[in-house]
Amino acid sequence: MTDALRSVGDVHRARDLAQRLLVDLPERWLHTIGVARRADMAAATVGPRSEGEILLAAAWLHDIGYAATLYDTGFHPLDGARHLETTGWPSRIVALVAHHSAAMHTAQARGLAEKLTRFPREQSRVSDALTYADQTVTPNGRVINFEQRLADMLRRHGPDSPNAAARQLRTPLLRAAVVRVQHRLAMIDHLPSAA
Repeated sequence: MTDALRSVGDVHRARDLAQRLLVDLPERWLHTIGVARRADMAAATVGPRSEGEILLAAAWLHDIGYAATLYDTGFHPLDGARHLETTGWPSRIVALVAHHSAAMHTAQARGLAEKLTRFPREQSRVSDALTYADQTVTPNGRVINFEQRLADMLRRHGPDSPNAAARQLRTPLLRAAVVRVQHRLAMIDHLPSAA
């Protein structure tokens, strides 16, 4: 496959792969559906249609590393990215999955930062929109505000988890991405409609 997505068909292929891999994880699948819906809504903030398709593919694939069949390091962004790389997905999609939602800070807390750094970290409207989508959807796929999502994540993972250890560095990055996307969405809402 080329490094760019070929078409919207690749978005469907991403959805189908995620569904196959997450079939035994119904709550994770509901979260993935919710993230993909939020990403679709935020796609208007990322630019050309091709960028929106990259966002949607990454949204469908972002949590495939939770699948038992992909378990290697136990860190889902890394395990998912490794699978995508091995199976020939575009390197940009692989990297977006590897680094979604400021994963580097949690990787550091887990002692996996070096393994994650082999994938380039993108800072763009697409990565912002992926973070926004992931950080505004509950584990069961419902829309939630960022602060509630953060509190829920810490409650679920616990105070001694790598997520808790990464919180101080990770939270400002997540919050900033969410705010940037909210601002971009507000700007789009205020644009005059074409007559």
